[in-house]
Amino acid sequence: MNFWPACGFERLRITSFGWLEPTPDYLHLFLDRPELALVPESCPAERQLHQALRNDPLHTVQATLLARIEDTDARNNYQLYLTFRDSLLACGTLEAYYLQLVRSGRIDIPPLFIDLMVQAILRHLLDGCDDALQVRAAELLFRPQRLTVQDGQVLAADQAVVDQYSRNAGLGELGRLLLESKARLREAELLVLDDSNATSYWAHSERHHHLLDLTHEVAQELSHGLLLRMTRARSGLKALARVLERWVQHFLGVVVTIEPLARVDDATWRWHLGLDAESTVILNDLYEGKPVESDRMSRLVSLFRLNFSDQACMLPEVAGKPVYLGLGMNAQGVLRLKPQNLLLNLPLAKRQ
Repeated sequence: MNFWPACGFERLRITSFGWLEPTPDYLHLFLDRPELALVPESCPAERQLHQALRNDPLHTVQATLLARIEDTDARNNYQLYLTFRDSLLACGTLEAYYLQLVRSGRIDIPPLFIDLMVQAILRHLLDGCDDALQVRAAELLFRPQRLTVQDGQVLAADQAVVDQYSRNAGLGELGRLLLESKARLREAELLVLDDSNATSYWAHSERHHHLLDLTHEVAQELSHGLLLRMTRARSGLKALARVLERWVQHFLGVVVTIEPLARVDDATWRWHLGLDAESTVILNDLYEGKPVESDRMSRLVSLFRLNFSDQACMLPEVAGKPVYLGLGMNAQGVLRLKPQNLLLNLPLAKRQ
């Protein structure tokens, strides 16, 4: 299946190590973006620089030419791009540069550039994947999501798409869209992704119009006051877990298994990490025995249990113990997953 055609995956070289090497053609993608594209108001110096980079994306740019660009925003955008380009080329691969950035803790490029690299890497990891749920789940690693609970389902929608169809970006806008007239829903074309409409996802993967069901369990009331809870076999959480497994193995070279959990019942809980800022704070408070208010707890979308296939890869003091992961949204219902957390905070015996 071909998906995300604009991410530039086909313009990258795959090294013998399996990582992605940038090419001049890949760098052209950034020159074509709105942040660097020419506009009627572009000054002669900006036009000269843009053409020079179009002719040779590896062109060495003199500081004097950059300083002659009249528009401050345009000048800053080119400076940021050149910092990104030169650092990427120095590292040799997208993965090496990404690891350098997140491990240094000093992010000197716009988040957009990082998201574009993450997308290209994920496109590589999922090449040949025929499961639309996994590909849609992978979008959580580089595109913020707006979450809502609708009829017991936890639904994730692309934040940019939802905001485009909403009057404001307030909490509950996705729910409002789903409850409005059918004509409005057809306009937004927001469909919950499942096997019946996966074909439309493949055809329009870059429109980001499909909702992802992140419901872990379905509750069904039985007679005599009994409540049956069933794990969803095709939950987007399971698909996300498969993507995160690939992510860890690709970067760190260790094999892990990840499974969604509804709760943690572990008296010997030893290690945890949040996949986003909100769940990180919540898990820290729970681990330390601090009270967590019900409204904050409701922002915890899911838990996961991560196990290492080879316990020798783990720190000796936690070898054989599971690692618990959290996934949460902020008070505005937005989920911003940080895939770097899995690369920085696992209890590895040695730095990979």
